[in-house]
Amino acid sequence: MGGWFIVDKHWEMDTELIHRHSEQKQTGAVAQAIVPAVAYSFADCQTAMEVVSGKQEGTYYGRYGNETLYALEEKMAVLENGEAALGVSSGMAAISIALLAFLKYGDHVIVTKDVYGGTHKFLTSLAPRFGITFNYVDCTNPANIIRAMRDNTKAVYIETPSNPLLTVLDIEAIAKITKRYGLPLIVDNTFMSPYLQKPLNMGADVVVHSATKYLNGHGDVLAGFIVGRTEHIQFMRQNIMGDLGQVLSAWDAFLILRGLKTLGLRVERHCSNAHQIAAFLSAHPLVETVHYPGLECHPQHEIARKQMQGMGGIVSFELKDGLEAAKEFMDALKLAMISFSLGDPETLVQHPATMTHFSMSDKDRTAAGITDGLIRLSAGLESASDIIYDLEEALQTINQKEKEGLLWKTV
Repeated sequence: MGGWFIVDKHWEMDTELIHRHSEQKQTGAVAQAIVPAVAYSFADCQTAMEVVSGKQEGTYYGRYGNETLYALEEKMAVLENGEAALGVSSGMAAISIALLAFLKYGDHVIVTKDVYGGTHKFLTSLAPRFGITFNYVDCTNPANIIRAMRDNTKAVYIETPSNPLLTVLDIEAIAKITKRYGLPLIVDNTFMSPYLQKPLNMGADVVVHSATKYLNGHGDVLAGFIVGRTEHIQFMRQNIMGDLGQVLSAWDAFLILRGLKTLGLRVERHCSNAHQIAAFLSAHPLVETVHYPGLECHPQHEIARKQMQGMGGIVSFELKDGLEAAKEFMDALKLAMISFSLGDPETLVQHPATMTHFSMSDKDRTAAGITDGLIRLSAGLESASDIIYDLEEALQTINQKEKEGLLWKTV
């Protein structure tokens, strides 16, 4: 009966990903069971009443969770060193739930100035309908957070590294400020995953993820996670996630549990490939700027080294000739795919100004540093030499069209 044992020692992350809360401890099954039940029965009416009222633990309706999801939530809480976790239907569900859990009509939130386009859209379009106000703040200087505070400020929301410019924020320094003023600090940890960064260890109160990305890692699940204190997670489950119908299905939870087992291996390859790609691009004459925390020229390189266990699999870079060059480059790629997502086995590229951040105004994009020549690349699991060859050939296409006068340069 090999494998039927409990180890008391603290496991390394690679072991935690595979064995923590494994189904085999209870049933002997190595893989987690899929429990898609919507309704749950009770031995008697009194038990049902107590479960529904919260006096007794249990599940009474699938909109609030399922057994497969609970196993995944337990694992996510362990991986992020949090008390509890909540799995939801998308990354945006995680972001919106986390914000709505701490904000109500008349409240104000401080948000780092360069965030994911979906977060920006939620804040500009939906938050005002709830009577919530916000300010975008340059959080690379934590003192700016204090200057932006108002009497009705109730939370601080940051993303590090940021999407798409890979700005790295000092979580520990920001957390010291938020704790001093009694404000919850919410950190989007999507780009890093708990394998590379643990914001709760550095003083954050809540961590959010788009599990669609690295946590699942195969481009076939939409999901999100929120990790934090038990009281916060319970409130979100009962009063926001359940009421808005944002639960994660048992099947998707199973796929993420399966994906997590290879997270360590995948992330190591993503990081290695990204670093080689960044080094190649930074030396190319058609590339204006490369944004990657692993390069020593990155403005927050030392902070990244302090708080991150690796530099991630995303590289953003700006082509010198703007939008037309970006379009020509992306169209010339043969291996890399044009796609909105990231963290997949395939190398993916996208144009933030016209894709993920399209909903932002020109003024807001300029303020966030998102130029027309900016491209975000998610390094896949292919051979690094093949990815670089594909990039080099696409850049050569631009170079050739420039020589022939066929490329309209942005002025």
